[in-house]
Amino acid sequence: MPRKHPENRPQSAVSDEAAAYIADALMELALQFEATHFAEIRRHYDSITPQHDYDPWQLDLFSEHPPF
Repeated sequence: MPRKHPENRPQSAVSDEAAAYIADALMELALQFEATHFAEIRRHYDSITPQHDYDPWQLDLFSEHPPF
């Protein structure tokens, strides 16, 4: 079902060009932040990633095998 928009939508506060510049600036800021704080971000994601239990009976399907 399509969303209905109000009839009296407010006018945009910025022009198309300004919106594009703002989006570029925010993306650049986000990329610089990520590059500067990559180690902290990686540690956080590693800390919330579930650890796999070692099961000696589980086959290793992705190990390196010698060629035929």
